[in-house]
Amino acid sequence: MKAVAYRHSHPIDHPQALLDVELPEPQALGRDLLVEVKAVSVNPVDIKVRLAAAPAEGESRVLGFDAAGIVKAVGPDVTLFKPGDQVWYAGSRTRQGSNSEFQLVDERIVGHKPATLDFGRAAALPLTGITAWELLFERLQVSRDKGRRGQTLLVVGAAGGVGSILVQLARQLTGLNIVATASRPETTEWVKQQGAHHVIDHSRPLDEEMQRLDLPQPDYVISLNQTEQHWPAIVKLVAPQGKIALIDDPLALNVMPLKPKSVSLHWESMFTRSMFETADMQKQHDLLNDLAQLVDSGVIKTTLAERLGTINAANLKRAHALLEGGRMKGKIVLEGF
Repeated sequence: MKAVAYRHSHPIDHPQALLDVELPEPQALGRDLLVEVKAVSVNPVDIKVRLAAAPAEGESRVLGFDAAGIVKAVGPDVTLFKPGDQVWYAGSRTRQGSNSEFQLVDERIVGHKPATLDFGRAAALPLTGITAWELLFERLQVSRDKGRRGQTLLVVGAAGGVGSILVQLARQLTGLNIVATASRPETTEWVKQQGAHHVIDHSRPLDEEMQRLDLPQPDYVISLNQTEQHWPAIVKLVAPQGKIALIDDPLALNVMPLKPKSVSLHWESMFTRSMFETADMQKQHDLLNDLAQLVDSGVIKTTLAERLGTINAANLKRAHALLEGGRMKGKIVLEGF
């Protein structure tokens, strides 16, 4: 089968940073689905893995987490799907990725694709949708009672993939007052379209920006990137007994200033359940099915921003380069081989 892989950790402009390869088609065993991949999207984690985790000598690593496709075969212990089902998922960091014609994925982290989306639009959502959902409703325990108003959420770096769907979920499913950050006219407009009530400029001190618009102290802060840079302002801004959640990888954070305010700090990695095969691993299957229903009912929309063509090394290198540039909004999608 066709796939895109890497064998060494190279900068993305290196000729061998990503390679078109041929690999054996895998066989479905246990609770695995063999999925014919129709579309994928690219996430910052693809870049982190490519640069930090070189395969063993002589081996190839296939990247890619988000995918939408069709179940070709199922393992003998599968109960949730059958061949022919259209599915979407975000995969696992411990297995070969979605940048291949066929992929094995555990049924417990797979959902039924929204019927109203084509494969490309669907592939933009799983990883970021799971991350945003877990941040809001599992890590921070935000109420889904839309009538419960008066609390404020600050989303730092809201124009990216996670921020785009997180703002939608918060606007559509909660009563939170949403303050999002962006730094360019096009990203400011984008996050407004996703549902932010207010937008502030994260190229300026966040506390000064909140003060400029006379906005209240946030009860919840979700920082999606550059947390280390914004940390002093976040600590200053967060309300007493508030909650902070992070997904990026700051080198160091001084958490002691949180103590006087009794502020809690939460980490989110959507790969935790699949990596450790937790007892509640199937919650991601349920979550993706719930998200699909929200999409099909018109509550949530795709965050696809750009289609880069077919799934091959050249196009994936372009996608990685765009993400590394740090100026994307929404998601990049590639479709078909």
